[in-house]
Amino acid sequence: MGVKRRGGLRQLRAAAVMLALASVAACTTTTSRQVSSVPDSVPVPVTQAVAPPVRTATPSVPAPIVHADLWARIRAGMHLADMDNKQVREFEDWYANRPRYVDNMFRRSRLYLYDIVEEIERRKLPMELALLPAIESAYRPTAYSRARAVGLWQFISSTGRLYGLKQDWWYDGRRDSLAATRAALDYLEKLHAEFGDWRLALAAYNAGERRVARAREANARRGGPTHYESLQLKRETRHYVPKLMAVVHIVRDPQRFGLELPDFPNQPEFAVVDAGGQIDLGVAARLGGISADELYALNAGYLRWATPPDGPHKLVVPRENSASLATALADLPPKDRLRWARHHVRQGDTLGHIANRYGISISALQQSNHLRGNLIHVGQDLVVPLSSRNTARQVASLPRAPKESDTAGNRKRLVHTVQRGDTLWQISRQYRVGVRQLASWNGLHLSDTLRLGRGLVIWY
Repeated sequence: MGVKRRGGLRQLRAAAVMLALASVAACTTTTSRQVSSVPDSVPVPVTQAVAPPVRTATPSVPAPIVHADLWARIRAGMHLADMDNKQVREFEDWYANRPRYVDNMFRRSRLYLYDIVEEIERRKLPMELALLPAIESAYRPTAYSRARAVGLWQFISSTGRLYGLKQDWWYDGRRDSLAATRAALDYLEKLHAEFGDWRLALAAYNAGERRVARAREANARRGGPTHYESLQLKRETRHYVPKLMAVVHIVRDPQRFGLELPDFPNQPEFAVVDAGGQIDLGVAARLGGISADELYALNAGYLRWATPPDGPHKLVVPRENSASLATALADLPPKDRLRWARHHVRQGDTLGHIANRYGISISALQQSNHLRGNLIHVGQDLVVPLSSRNTARQVASLPRAPKESDTAGNRKRLVHTVQRGDTLWQISRQYRVGVRQLASWNGLHLSDTLRLGRGLVIWY
């Protein structure tokens, strides 16, 4: 009996537990297998538990910086250590006293500055470097120095080739603003990695890394400092960084110097169109609705009347003309892409043979190359009009070939005969010399009108 009582108590406890569980199951907010024992006729409220939302910190995305213009963008990216000394102030005064020079220089830069800024920003370099062409070439892609350095960034031939700038009869990458900018920044990055200091890197860009390294080693042997200002360098290199910093200060605050910068929007004005093969620049200009002078200025790397047979074939054009030019080039028949060809004179060639080969007259060949007679020589390059129609008009737009040449030391002397429509600027571009040099060699002022038939002496 006691056992039964204990058993009864256990049963009562079990029943109480089951009742409590059933009560909990009825009140809980979670589904459970226990509700399956309740008859289907008894409604059981079943809902799914919803966890409270977990608040996580959303990373703040900075709003893109909108610059008022390209100058504001340049100023925002400047982070070189400032320099303010007597040399800097002398160069500031030099520029401030030449407002027309400064205005012309920066107006020229409009063709190239946006792309330079884009490339510098992409590489996260100091934006002061965008102003380096101001002291190298005054933003002239055809600039040619006494040291035979060429282009916006003034590469000599060997350094240009070392940094991938192709140079041949058709094309000089040192004059190509896009290619030369990439090469110059590659070189500057290399110099900065070598010297660990931007002032030393800039000095090495001007004078060569070996010369700067030797100057530092000489100071170190004497126990002296090895920073830029302490080095024994040639005068041009000692003035190089101060001159750049003077330009930097002018761009930072032109009003302080009584100067005004031209308005440059912070947006691309030019686009690159792939011509898809060799193209006559005159044909491209006509198709794109662009003046030939503007197309040549934007594509100064091309030395002849057409893009090179082996490329590059890219054309920098105003953005508003790019789409129509690309469409027109795609529809252009191959036979209409070139008006001119180059013929390299070989053993046995005569003017008659060459004229017959290209289907033109001997007189057209003579006129195109300014030949007075039939004499040509092996190794000479002749330009050949591919159509004899409108030859006079074609010849007027063709870069002139030199009339004669001889050698004086290591330099060549050319005599160019002035033709109708020639200007000092056009002739200087053709022969890759400075327009001031050209005027000086011939006792001319830049404003002088050229007399037809006059011979202009050119040294290169």
